[in-house]
Amino acid sequence: MKAKYVNPFTDFGFKKIFAEEASKPLLIDFLNALLIQESKIESISFKSTEQLGSTMADRRAVYDIYCENEVGEKFIVELQKVKQNYFKDRTIYYSTFPIVEQAEKGEWNYKLSAVYCIGILDFTFDTSDEESKDEVVHTIKLKNQHGKVFYDKLTYIYLEMPNFLKTEEALSSRLDQWLYFIKHLEDFQIIPSIFNDTLFTQAFETAELAKFSEAQRHGYETSLKVFRDNFNALEYTKEEAKREGIEEGREEGREEGRIEGEEKGIIKGRIEGKVEAMEEGRIKFLKDKLIIAQKLKSAGMSIKEIIDITGLTEQELNKAQL
Repeated sequence: MKAKYVNPFTDFGFKKIFAEEASKPLLIDFLNALLIQESKIESISFKSTEQLGSTMADRRAVYDIYCENEVGEKFIVELQKVKQNYFKDRTIYYSTFPIVEQAEKGEWNYKLSAVYCIGILDFTFDTSDEESKDEVVHTIKLKNQHGKVFYDKLTYIYLEMPNFLKTEEALSSRLDQWLYFIKHLEDFQIIPSIFNDTLFTQAFETAELAKFSEAQRHGYETSLKVFRDNFNALEYTKEEAKREGIEEGREEGREEGRIEGEEKGIIKGRIEGKVEAMEEGRIKFLKDKLIIAQKLKSAGMSIKEIIDITGLTEQELNKAQL
């Protein structure tokens, strides 16, 4: 059945729902549902999603959403579709820009406004922590050795969407509604009865593909292709690692015993096969993205728009001479 609503796990879909001026009430409601123990947000203003370093040689950061509320608190909201090496490090690095930008010229007492970094993850963390491995919401603050909050103005919140398994009947909070909306939006053909208020009516109208202009539909289809390529590359990596692991296990099993050999082969294959398969998938994926980027450039899109849609970096575009 053809989708009626946008996929919110695409860059285009996520920003369409939460990052447009008309979508501010949706973003405010989502943030208030997530930060229920904090002060209620009354209004927000969007800030530049591209943060430059202090010098031309410094690295920059590009956010999905960066905004500020009426009392100066900063909010970074990121949709993360694929696992990355050092993902947590990247989040910490991103949080430094809203902190550094608060420095005032001349005399300054170092008073800072709060910074919130929110990651909506389409994957789960690799963790050995049995207590929290199935949780959806992870809230992290700076704490001392006794587990007490040492500094309450820097908060990291990660939402592991694969762990959200509630049915419509089990939804019990506003945050539950938002998580259910984000996870299942693309599958809806009619609006579930749980979303019977004005705000969610706006959310569904914003996400309805039939209301998109031709340019918006083209941008969404391009973003959807990138999302599907990401998914396929990940599935390819998993299958290759599994297949090569089994094959190597069979070879070693002829010498050391079938059971022991398959176990060793699977482990070895997961390590070596995964690395090789990931590299092949990454190269193919990058080439496909560059082809899309070339088409977008020919269509008159700016470099920033191309980066937002494809997820490519400016360095990759420069190397490809776009």
